[in-house]
Amino acid sequence: MRAEPASGSGTRVRGNDYRMLEPPETYTPTLRVSVVVPAYGGQDKLDLALAGLARQTYPAGLIEVIVVDNGSSPPLRLPAERPEGTRLIVCHDPGRAAARNAGLAEATGDVIHWLDSDVVLTPGSIEAHMRWHHAAPYLAVTSYIRFTDAPLPAELPDDLEKAFEPAEPHAWIVDLIERTNGLTDNTQRPFSLHVGGATSVNARLVAAAGTMDDELILGQDTEMGYRLYQAGAVFVPEPRARAYHLGPTMRMRDQRPIDRVSYAFVADRIPAYRWLRSHPSRQWKVPYIAIVVDGTAGYEQVRATVDALLAGTMLDLSIVVVGPWDSLGRERRAPLKDPDLDLVLVHGHYLHEGRVRLAVSGEVDPGVPYVLRLPAGWVPGEDSLARLLDLARGEGLGLVNVLLHESKDGVVAARLERASSFARARIVVRPGEELDDAVDDVAGVAWVEGETYGFAEEAAELLGRRSAYRARLKAEADVARLTKEAERLRAQVTKWRDEAGRWRKSAVELRRDVSTLRRQLAAANRAQQSMRVLLATTVKRALGKRLRG
Repeated sequence: MRAEPASGSGTRVRGNDYRMLEPPETYTPTLRVSVVVPAYGGQDKLDLALAGLARQTYPAGLIEVIVVDNGSSPPLRLPAERPEGTRLIVCHDPGRAAARNAGLAEATGDVIHWLDSDVVLTPGSIEAHMRWHHAAPYLAVTSYIRFTDAPLPAELPDDLEKAFEPAEPHAWIVDLIERTNGLTDNTQRPFSLHVGGATSVNARLVAAAGTMDDELILGQDTEMGYRLYQAGAVFVPEPRARAYHLGPTMRMRDQRPIDRVSYAFVADRIPAYRWLRSHPSRQWKVPYIAIVVDGTAGYEQVRATVDALLAGTMLDLSIVVVGPWDSLGRERRAPLKDPDLDLVLVHGHYLHEGRVRLAVSGEVDPGVPYVLRLPAGWVPGEDSLARLLDLARGEGLGLVNVLLHESKDGVVAARLERASSFARARIVVRPGEELDDAVDDVAGVAWVEGETYGFAEEAAELLGRRSAYRARLKAEADVARLTKEAERLRAQVTKWRDEAGRWRKSAVELRRDVSTLRRQLAAANRAQQSMRVLLATTVKRALGKRLRG
């Protein structure tokens, strides 16, 4: 059975639920795969890795292997057992990212398969990967890697399991997969599965995402995974694609110090890692949301919108004010008669604001997760952006339309777009189809009322940082005062409870005394009754004797 590469008319994956693709068990391979193997030393492990590639069940004519010697001394060599289409290149720039980029530049395949030089693939691994890539053109597939401490054999044995087991699984990845139902739930970070040890990616996705960031010290795999996600990738863990890592990884040996270094850099580049952005007001290289505003709508209208955005609770943002800024000349003009006065005012007012970018187009950094396209003059409330983002994240939506105004002349709306959903939609959109309809298929589209989310046509009084500080101090003082009052009331309640306890004890004692008195009274009554009976009997007897005598 032949599996044709997916197109816009094929099955569309919603979110990261790749299960709906259902790739066939058998297919006719047509796609070429380029395996990029960066290496620095470790000739013995490289020999085993290449032997594993030579034994793959995927057609050898569709596999090319590019080994990148990253400055090894002595230089690396190609062993006798290797795939036929293997070549060795040298990259003198240090670092795994630089080596992978050098191999990527030489790759000609439809699919790029990253492979570490100390990882041995089981024979059916590449075939299991490519089964998915023949089903859709926007996938990133990762093998299940196991870590072995077994002695390295001189030659790769036929039975890998016997040679390398017992071995440990990649615990972090296994936990991620289990927690997210195989990444098919509405997980916010499926890109975390992108590890360079044994992952394959459609080459067009790699071209859209860009090369690995060689400025990063660590975390390059995850950062590239994030950019692949932004480019529309779906991430697939494939249990039938198995591999053995020869020895533990550096992260397994030193996870804490590695995380310390990695997190310091990836926080700037991966907005989805919200816990790394705990600072309440600092700016980051890649913001979480970009807001696009038409700068030609008038100075007052633009300022009302932009100032409200800058004063909101969502500070991890950038604002793109679009206008013909390059056409503003510096020739002498009477300011009040300048036909471009409003543009001049907007330009001058925001030129030096770090979170505002004056641009001639509405294009946004593709790494930004969300884009809000907001008509100038409409003023968001203090928490409007945060609430819209909560809605989009919580329901996994690709587009949230915000209805601002409706009349016989039409509808005025803002649009909150999830960049990754739109990137996927552009891959699968059919000729003549509206892009929003494709977005609806791959992620979902919703409409909300702008008023409900705090949007208005009039600007409210902005609460400055010092005013907010004073309000917080007042709130804290009120909390302290109310806490003290609550403690006083609790003490009073405790006192009343103690008194009530004493009263209850006294009441019990009184009830006991009353019960005793009642018993005594009953006994007295019984004694009195007995005396009355006795007296009556005695009187009757005395009267009887007198009458008889």
